[in-house]
Amino acid sequence: MNRRHFLSTGAAALGGIALLGRMDAAGAAPAEQTRPPARPGAGRPYRPVVTLNGRSLPWRLNNGVKEFHLVAEPVRRELAPGMAANLWGYNGGSPGPTIEAVEGDRVRIYVTNRLPEHTTVHWHGLFLPSGMDGVGGLTQPQIPPGKTFVYEFALRQSGTFMYHPHADEMVQMAMGMMGLFIVHPRDPEQHRVDRDYALMLSAYDIDPGTYTPRTATMTEFNTWVINGRVFPAIDPLVARTGERVRIRIGNLTMTNHPIHLHGFSFRVTGTDGGWIPAAAQWPEVTVDVPVGAMRCVEFVADAAGDWAFHCHKSHHTMGPMGHAVPNLLGVDQGDATPLIQSLLPGGHYMSMGETGMAEMQDMAAMQAMMPLPENTLPMMTGEGPFGPIEMGGMFTVLKVRDDLPRDSYDDPGWYRHPAGTVAHPVDEDRIPSLEL
Repeated sequence: MNRRHFLSTGAAALGGIALLGRMDAAGAAPAEQTRPPARPGAGRPYRPVVTLNGRSLPWRLNNGVKEFHLVAEPVRRELAPGMAANLWGYNGGSPGPTIEAVEGDRVRIYVTNRLPEHTTVHWHGLFLPSGMDGVGGLTQPQIPPGKTFVYEFALRQSGTFMYHPHADEMVQMAMGMMGLFIVHPRDPEQHRVDRDYALMLSAYDIDPGTYTPRTATMTEFNTWVINGRVFPAIDPLVARTGERVRIRIGNLTMTNHPIHLHGFSFRVTGTDGGWIPAAAQWPEVTVDVPVGAMRCVEFVADAAGDWAFHCHKSHHTMGPMGHAVPNLLGVDQGDATPLIQSLLPGGHYMSMGETGMAEMQDMAAMQAMMPLPENTLPMMTGEGPFGPIEMGGMFTVLKVRDDLPRDSYDDPGWYRHPAGTVAHPVDEDRIPSLEL
C-alpha cells in the first residue's frame, strides 16, 4: 500500500473504525459478552461463534473490504475473582477479540502498537501473500511502538485459525498476546451446527502476591486458563437437548492438552489445516490439542445433565500450586503442627497432605488457618450442588437441558436429576456378598 492509498483510504478507515475497534479497549478490560448468535440471514450469511467470556471484533465494510482494527497493548485481566494479571493483549483483553469473516471476503486489518516494544501479527494457518504473514524481519518490518501497520488479504479457505505475534515471542506470547480467527464457509449450510463455541487455551506462571507472568518459564506453569478465565469463573457451555454442538479449541501454551468431555462421544472434524472429510473423522471422548494447533470437535447433545469438560492433565485443573511441595502422604504431622503454629504470627498454619489433598476443600478452615497471599487462588476450588467440585484451571461444565430456550446462552443453573438417577450411599448390611 503506497502513501497516497493509505492517506485516502487507510487514514479515513482508521477514523471511521477507531471507535469500533476501541469500544472495548478504553480503560478497564471490556465487559464480557456471551451473545446469542444470529441465524444465517439475520444480517449475516453465517452463524457467529460464541467466544466464552469473550467477544468478536467489530468491523465495517469499505468498498467491499471488511476492515478491522486491532490494538496491541498492556491489559489487566481478571482471571477469577481474587486474582488479576498484568498481561499484554489486544483491544483491552487477553485473548484478543475473535475475528470472524467469510470465505472469499477481502479483509483489511489495521494493527496499532501500544506496547513498549515492537510487534507484528501472524495469521496462523491462513493462506495469504508472504508479505502479509507477519514474521518480523523476514516478511515485514517490525511495527514500532506508537505506529499502525495494515494487513490486507483475501480469505481463501474456511476453518479455525489464530493470530499471535512473531516478534519477541517468548515475552509477547507468554504475556497473553493471542486470539482466534474464524473463517465461515461461503455456503452457510456447509458444516452447519446449532451452537458453535470458540476456546483459546493459555498458561501463566504467576507467583502468589504478584501480577505479572514470569516470561522465562518453560515448563513450571501454575495458572491454566480458558479464554482468559480460570474455573469457576469460566462461563458454562450450554445446549438444548438434540442440538449439534461444535467446540473449537486453540492451544498457544507450551504443552499439549488432552481435552475430555464427559457424557458424549464426539467426532474430530477439523484442525487449523482445514476441515477433515467425513470419511476420515474419528470418534473420541478426549482430543489431544498440540502446541500451536487447533482442533474442532462436534457432537449431538442428546443427554440432559451437567457434564464436565476439562483438560485431562490433573495439574491443569488446579489453581496455583508449588512444584517443590514434599509428598507427605501417610506422614504423621500431629506433633509438629502445634510447634510450627507457635512460631508463626497468628498461628496461621495447618498440616496438609497426610491423607491426601481433599482436606483443602474445607475453604473456611483453610482461610482461617492459612490466609491466601495477595492475588492468588486456592489450589482447588469450585462449588457444585453436592459440594466442592475440586477443580480449577482448565475446567468448565457443558449444561444440556430439554427446556433451554433456543438461541439462549444463559446459565440454566444446576441440573435437577430425575429421582433414582444419582449415586447414593447404602447401609453396610445391604451390600451383597460378592465372591471374586
